[in-house]
Amino acid sequence: MNTRYKPSLARALAVLVAAASVAAVQAAVIPPGTVLAARQEMVRNTGAEPESLDPAYIESVNAAEIDRDLFEGLTSTDHHSNVVPGVAESWKQVDPTTWVFKLRKNATWSNGTPVTAEDFVYSWRRFLDPRTAAKIATTYAVYLANGMEVVNGKKPVTALGVRAIDAQTLEVKTAGPVPFLPAVVAVAQYGPQPKAIVEKFGRDWTKPGNIVSNGAYVLKDWQVNSKVVVEKNPAYWDAANVQLTRVTFLCVEDGNADLKLYQSGEEDYMSQISPGAYSALKAQYPREMHNGALLGIRFYALNNDDPLLKDVRVRKALSMVIDRQILSDKVTADGQAPLYGLAVKGLAAIQQTRYDWADWPMDKRVAQARKLLAEAGVKPGTHLKFTYNNSDYHKKMAIFAASEWKTKLGLETDMDSLEFKVLIRKRHDGDYQIARHGWVATFNDATLFLALVQCGSEVNDQRSCNTKADELIVQGNASTDPARREALLTQAARLAMDDYPLIPLLQYSIPRLIKPWVGGYDEANGMDRFRSKDFYIIKH
Repeated sequence: MNTRYKPSLARALAVLVAAASVAAVQAAVIPPGTVLAARQEMVRNTGAEPESLDPAYIESVNAAEIDRDLFEGLTSTDHHSNVVPGVAESWKQVDPTTWVFKLRKNATWSNGTPVTAEDFVYSWRRFLDPRTAAKIATTYAVYLANGMEVVNGKKPVTALGVRAIDAQTLEVKTAGPVPFLPAVVAVAQYGPQPKAIVEKFGRDWTKPGNIVSNGAYVLKDWQVNSKVVVEKNPAYWDAANVQLTRVTFLCVEDGNADLKLYQSGEEDYMSQISPGAYSALKAQYPREMHNGALLGIRFYALNNDDPLLKDVRVRKALSMVIDRQILSDKVTADGQAPLYGLAVKGLAAIQQTRYDWADWPMDKRVAQARKLLAEAGVKPGTHLKFTYNNSDYHKKMAIFAASEWKTKLGLETDMDSLEFKVLIRKRHDGDYQIARHGWVATFNDATLFLALVQCGSEVNDQRSCNTKADELIVQGNASTDPARREALLTQAARLAMDDYPLIPLLQYSIPRLIKPWVGGYDEANGMDRFRSKDFYIIKH
């Protein structure tokens, strides 16, 4: 049996998401009286080069955002974070661990061939096959029957809890009752992949000219470290309701360059404004500034295998002296809330916790941190290595942290700035000491955040492990009482974080400028996932 997830039977039976039928979905809901521009094209900055466009290999938010345009899963999420039909036009929960999805007959690949239930069986098996070595496999395998056993090579991929009853009917077996399964299968990694094309081109199947997709858009161009261009897919089942005909995703990491492109009119949708610029830009562009809170955590990963950081006293000292309030008010200065635990406000099935020392005066925190370093034998002048991706935003945060460690603990910090996809690889390989990190929920449940600190989790770049915390997670997810599950998961998070595997900093918000003629944006979207099919350009 899967040891990481077994949700509540009571919750499963109570949730009405498992309705036998689901209302039809619309793209780009346009308010009455809105006059559309003749040219329906948009340029938006994703903030970094995507590490891949293969659903089985993506792991970053920016790559997933592009893939959600190219590949449509059984379900999707709209601009309001609602789960809506995708390739599946309806679904129902047959019993606590069995779901049946009915696929729409008019869903096709961009080459005109039908999208079938077998496409999802193939794709999910490929994603979780240990030979694929997907970096985020265990995060989502945990919800499917035999998912973890498949990922760990203990069972063949054919044992995975998914099968095609017929061309338009897919049966999904879960590891336990998962009332929010429709939200799970909306993630980009569970998007379908065309078997014939994958087998023909191998890892090159997502390149322009090779790729075949089933989403609202098709890949037109991909210039590495520059842009990804997609165009409206005429074979898409809902093409009549898709307004944007062309979307250019820029891969600009530098916040100042991003702003200049926006101000010059070369882009319509910024990735994120630079730290400290929020107030001035909000005053300058009051109609164009958006800044919604997300179910996401900004944090610094600590390599628990590193000779210096393997001592919990060192990790604790580094965390204690960072003044999150100053970081929030003066450095990022964009409304993000200070964070002293793993769970963020609004996250389901867990309560927020904070370290006891978070309420101490800073001089008391510094004195205790110095004592911890002395006990660990770490002397002033010791060097730390900090790795972050090429971004003015993350650079300023890193400089602030380095200053805190220097002025309060006497530690020196060597900075290492890398491309985002290189940073991801180094974190996974354990080739770092301290690294910038972040995590935004793809659906609202505590298990996604607990994966960051669970033993053996592929998204636990810290290589930390607290077996007692893991046991509490198992107990919590086995409970049929939602309140008990929440209490146990909260206790597990507190226990794991008492090991200081990482440094929580802020709850994410994404302050960005968006042109007033871009319609369809909702800053209340707590997961910051936006399909291009929901946007439209207003006449201006």
